[in-house]
Amino acid sequence: MQWITALDFQILHEIQNRFSCSFLDFWMPKITALGNGGILWILLAVLLLCISKTRKNGIQLGVGNMGCGLIGNLLLKNLVARDRPCWLEEHAMLIAVPQDYSFPSGHTMASFAAATVLWHWNRKVGLAAYLLAGIIAFSRLYLFVQFPSDVLAGALLGCLVGIAAVRLVDLGEKKIVHKRKEA
Repeated sequence: MQWITALDFQILHEIQNRFSCSFLDFWMPKITALGNGGILWILLAVLLLCISKTRKNGIQLGVGNMGCGLIGNLLLKNLVARDRPCWLEEHAMLIAVPQDYSFPSGHTMASFAAATVLWHWNRKVGLAAYLLAGIIAFSRLYLFVQFPSDVLAGALLGCLVGIAAVRLVDLGEKKIVHKRKEA
């Protein structure tokens, strides 16, 4: 595990050396805020729920958000209990230092779960969501609050949770339709 942390720090330092600038110092905190508490994806789920044509997609997005919260933030973060890079190395912080553990990246996990759900609904919207998810994930590295392995795990787990949310809601819909036909 120490070699992973060493590699993670090497990548984080390289990001700082290559990309650090006033433009990104201004934008990265704003971009990362889009992922705070999954708020962007929750608001999008609510919006989709309000439109009858996209209600199912709103439910899928909501299920994905809940899955990420339960699996990532409540279970894995506390089970793994990995310190954040900004806890281990002094760094000029552009945002408040997070108080929860680092692994997996909740911002990344929720964003990739949402992008996966949106991809299943509409490829163009999904592609834009994956792009935004990638930028949010990068912001976590740029801001020195997550390790690259936290972000990678968050992206992979998020995609899996997104797929599970789509399938779970589809399965529930089929069961409801089947029960209506029987009645």
